[in-house]
Amino acid sequence: MKKLIEIKDLTKSFDDVQVLSNINLYIRENEFITLLGPSGCGKTTLLRLIGGFEFPDSGLITFEGKDLKSLPPHDRKINTVFQKYALFPHLNVFHNIAFGLKIKKLPKQDIDDAVKNVLKLVKLEGFEDRNIKTLSGGQQQRVAIARAVVNKPRLLLLDEPLAALDLKLRQDMQYELKEMQRALGITFIFVTHDQEEALTMSDTVVVMRDGEILQIGTPEDIYNEPKNRFVASFIGESNIVAGVMIKDYLVNFEGFQFTCVDKGFDPNQDVDVVIRPEDIELVPAKGEIDGVVTDMIFKGVHYEIIVDVKGKEYVIHSINPQKIGAKVSITFEPEAIHVMEKNAKFT
Repeated sequence: MKKLIEIKDLTKSFDDVQVLSNINLYIRENEFITLLGPSGCGKTTLLRLIGGFEFPDSGLITFEGKDLKSLPPHDRKINTVFQKYALFPHLNVFHNIAFGLKIKKLPKQDIDDAVKNVLKLVKLEGFEDRNIKTLSGGQQQRVAIARAVVNKPRLLLLDEPLAALDLKLRQDMQYELKEMQRALGITFIFVTHDQEEALTMSDTVVVMRDGEILQIGTPEDIYNEPKNRFVASFIGESNIVAGVMIKDYLVNFEGFQFTCVDKGFDPNQDVDVVIRPEDIELVPAKGEIDGVVTDMIFKGVHYEIIVDVKGKEYVIHSINPQKIGAKVSITFEPEAIHVMEKNAKFT
């Protein structure tokens, strides 16, 4: 896939507070890319810069190689779906969706056909005459998406569009949005602070914090190979402990040496070690990483078990319940150990 958007050395400040610092990123055609991070990390500001609602202090945003700086939002081949859908309450579903096409003064039959096709795409056939106020939150969101895509943009920006929905509807819409993106064949840039949304929907995830990009990769890469402590703890649950990389494929932590699959570190380099809760197995205490079960919660598909190891709590996800107070050992395969460089900036 060729590059659609390219961002180089982008910075942005508000009232002398820098919200984006030296952002470099490219976005490919037909890609579903998610900007993920906590509130205030700069992800919505980056989205607004791409859409033309804000202007950078420095740096460059290009669309198919052309500088976007001089183009106002309405002249960009980009549409936006905001968290607040901004639908017109005095217009019905049809006229909300058709609004942009009427501004372009397209023939009536072309508008009718376009609205009909997009209503089918968002699964709202037969809703043409419905009053916006009578629709559920999920239906209003579909209308907002339909209004955005009926103009056939090359790029759709979505600023936390699922945030107002209840959990079940939000999960349903995650799959529907990905389905829509594939059917439309256009690029989606999706903003969220919800890790599950990012992992479920994206081709590429961009993890941000304090106006910087910390890691870019597939959902699998971000989850399985986090680059630092912040990414490891922000994306899913993690057990993170200090260790020493003895040599390639051998790491020491909790007072024991373990074979791992990592390499390329300096001998005896201080590192952080990540082990995901689902990669740990509990066995009767055997004198290695021994601890005591202090808590257990039933989560539906698994038990979340807390084990105290010399004052440090390990989180374990297991289908096998444990008794509170049981003495156990934490065990794992070499592939479950992920070694990261220490970086005080991203703790």
